[in-house]
Amino acid sequence: MEIVRIDDSFSRWDELLALILSSFAYMDGVIDPPSSAQRLTLASLAQKAKDEMGFVALADGRIVGCMFLKPEDKSLYVGKLAVAPGAQGKGLGRKLLDVAEDVAKALQLPALRLETRIELVGNHTTFSRWGFFKSAEKSHQGFNRKTFIEMRKDLA
Repeated sequence: MEIVRIDDSFSRWDELLALILSSFAYMDGVIDPPSSAQRLTLASLAQKAKDEMGFVALADGRIVGCMFLKPEDKSLYVGKLAVAPGAQGKGLGRKLLDVAEDVAKALQLPALRLETRIELVGNHTTFSRWGFFKSAEKSHQGFNRKTFIEMRKDLA
């Protein structure tokens, strides 16, 4: 297993998009509004990798995980953290977050930040186990109820 940063030579956008869509598929019909992953295209994913720092996890040459990182004023935002359904529960998500912590420390950012949907209680539990805490509840535009929570992990 190796985790590598997406660079200008990366060309496996179709495989990366398929990974994200398959790992987020369990949310279909569970969360409202639907995941922004459903709006991703090959072009928007490539643009995301230019605008942010993308990483892929490889096992036997296959993409089995990914995440995108975006520096903010006081934290490093972790987005589109995805692990292939067949690779879940084996520590890969934790390994990706270890890389995020290393990047945050290198950028001298004191925390990681992520968002997860209010309905995905299992995600809240997993991220809490990994040292994250709920820092806010927020709503998507147009909703009069809370639709997601923000979670943070302070780094020493």
